Amino acid sequence: MKTLVKTFAAAALIAVSTFAMAAEGPGSKATKANVNLSTADFALEHYVAVTTAGESAGVEQLFAEDFNQKIQATNAQSNSRSAVVKLLKKQKGEKLNCTVSTDIIEESADYMVAKVTLKFENFTKTDLVTLERVGNDWKVSKSINSYK
Repeated sequence: MKTLVKTFAAAALIAVSTFAMAAEGPGSKATKANVNLSTADFALEHYVAVTTAGESAGVEQLFAEDFNQKIQATNAQSNSRSAVVKLLKKQKGEKLNCTVSTDIIEESADYMVAKVTLKFENFTKTDLVTLERVGNDWKVSKSINSYK
């Protein structure tokens, strides 16, 4: 009798855990990834990983609701938060073939302006990034790109 009870208990435990995993659905762990953005340095580091190394965890969490990206080129462009997030998600796992350097231009308790330079073989991309404290996290609020 004890063996029968143990067998039913084990079967019930397996069934419950299977249903719990199925309820999560595929890919739900990637969308729920929580990235540490408690400091401006962590947020900047994550921004560089997202934009240059194909990191996709916490992309939505990284950008402020009013994020705007401007691209200074022969035909200037402006991209919304949703367009940038969508593009970065498409680039998941793609690493850019460049050297990256970051310089902090200005920093205070609630904001940071950083210069991220990406040197490719034939050109250089400069990204001026503004980060702001939003509650307990830091978010990227603006990005201005130029090319040489």
